[in-house]
This record gives sequence, C-alpha cells and structure tokens, in this order.
Amino acid sequence: MVKAIRQGNTVAKRRKKNSRAVRKPNRSLGGDIFIWVILAFFGAFFAFPLVFAINNAFKPLDEIFIVPPNLWVINPTMGNLQDLFIIMSRSWVAFSRYIFNTVFITAAGTVGHLFVASLGAYAVSKYEFPGSKFFFGLVITTLMFNGFVMQIPNFLILANLGWIDTYWAVIIPAFGMPLGFFLLKQFMDTVPMSLIESAKIDGAGEWLIYSRIVMPLVKPALLTAMIFSVQALWNNPQALLIYTEQLKTLPLAITQIIGSPHAPNVARAGVNAAGILVMMFVPITLFIFAQSNILKTMASSGIKE
Repeated sequence: MVKAIRQGNTVAKRRKKNSRAVRKPNRSLGGDIFIWVILAFFGAFFAFPLVFAINNAFKPLDEIFIVPPNLWVINPTMGNLQDLFIIMSRSWVAFSRYIFNTVFITAAGTVGHLFVASLGAYAVSKYEFPGSKFFFGLVITTLMFNGFVMQIPNFLILANLGWIDTYWAVIIPAFGMPLGFFLLKQFMDTVPMSLIESAKIDGAGEWLIYSRIVMPLVKPALLTAMIFSVQALWNNPQALLIYTEQLKTLPLAITQIIGSPHAPNVARAGVNAAGILVMMFVPITLFIFAQSNILKTMASSGIKE
C-alpha cells in the first residue's frame, strides 16, 4: 500500500513537472505576433462584459443611462453599493440570513456533488460492468439539455417527494450534475491502472485506493468540478423551488429588491449594477485561484492511457 501511494505521488509530481515544462515553439516571429494578436482580440472580446459590469457598479445614474453607454466610469461612486446594503438591511429578514442560505446551499451541494460524482467516475473509469458504457453515454446525453428544459419534470419529482420550499430541493439535485462526473471520469482515465493493481497486491481496499491514490491524482479535475458547481449554485435564484422568505438565497433576494427584469426599477438601476457585481465576486475569485487547474483539466479530459 505504501509503495502504491509513493508511485501515485511520483506520477503526480511528474505531471506537475511536465505541466510546467516550456516547449520551444518552432514558429516564426511573424507567426508568434499573429497568434498573440488573435489571442488579444478574443481576450478583449470575452473580457468586455466583465469590465462593463464592474464599471457599471460604480457609475452614478446619469452615466448609467448615457446613450451610447460608456465602457469606463467617469465619476466613480460607492453610492450604488451603499444603497444596496441599506436596502438589504431594511428587509424584514436579516441580510445575514440570505448570505447563510446561499453559502449553506452552495457548500452542501458542492460537497455532495464532488463526492457522488467522484465515486461514480471512479467506478465507470476503472471497472467494466454491465451497462457501464450505456450509463456513461446517458450522462453525455444529459449534457446536451439545458436546465430550463428539465424544470417542469424536476419540479414534479421534487413536489412528489415533498421537498419543495426546503433546502433539499436545491441541494439534492446538485448531487447529480453531469458535468462534474464527465470531467472526473475523463481525467481518471489517465490514471495508470498499474497503480490500482499494485495497491490491491499490497492489500489495499477500494476505499483506500479511491481516497489515497486516485483522488490526489485528479485534483485539477476536482477543483474544476468544484468551480462549475459553485457557479451553478451561487448564481441560481431558485425562485420556483423556494418560497419562504427565511429560506431564500441572496440572488433571489437581490432580484426581488431590484425588480423584475421585464419591468426594471429605473431608480434602482445603480443598485441593480451593484447587485450583479456582488453576485459575480465569489465565482470570479474562485476561478482566478483555480484557473491553472481548469486549463489542465480541459487539456487532459480527452487523453487516454
């Protein structure tokens, strides 16, 4: 068992070293400049909404309604954020309650999702059993369906279980999100089967192999699945599943304060921009700290042993 763990650590270190290795390109200087120009263009294109949303949060009302809108704020102000927290503090449910609900649902759903997805991915990746390929194909198929398509069936199932207007209506369905399972399974395919066989020869059980050998090797995929799970749970208001004010999440509370997107409150346009910034903060922060692992997962998800 100790030998297998050491082999697993050696494989992990080798992967880390290879990921840091710089391959000398064989392109010309003109080719490098062309590639950098293309990357800079698309980088600026994809960063535009983020930069615009951040600047909007600090714009006074007269700048928000300028036509055509300005990308950069001219006279920055903290008034929008102050108004948002003042309005939230006047709610009959404490602002901290909304934060607790959001953090609890996000944390519980993410932990459960990673545990269930990693166990399922380990079984499908390292063992062949009747229906394993069909099950994985079914998971791939579910990736093609948008969440809005499944809202009515999900609501009917949760209603029959009696989970509507409870935390479980949001937490339990998060366990079965297919994207995390897919990423972990594809990454586990790159783990050499010889490590598992060596651990079995040393007398290790399935749980020790899963927790001490396989999971440390798929840490990049685990962090990537965590990012996607947090993003899905943190920014989802779940207006159809939770009605009680004490159980509502922060996105739903902010949506109520701002007003309907089809009939927005003009006087609270600045508060709307501040609310968008607040909801963006956590997913963006997690992505910044884990972006290298996300890129490594995407690069390795199609590689087989």
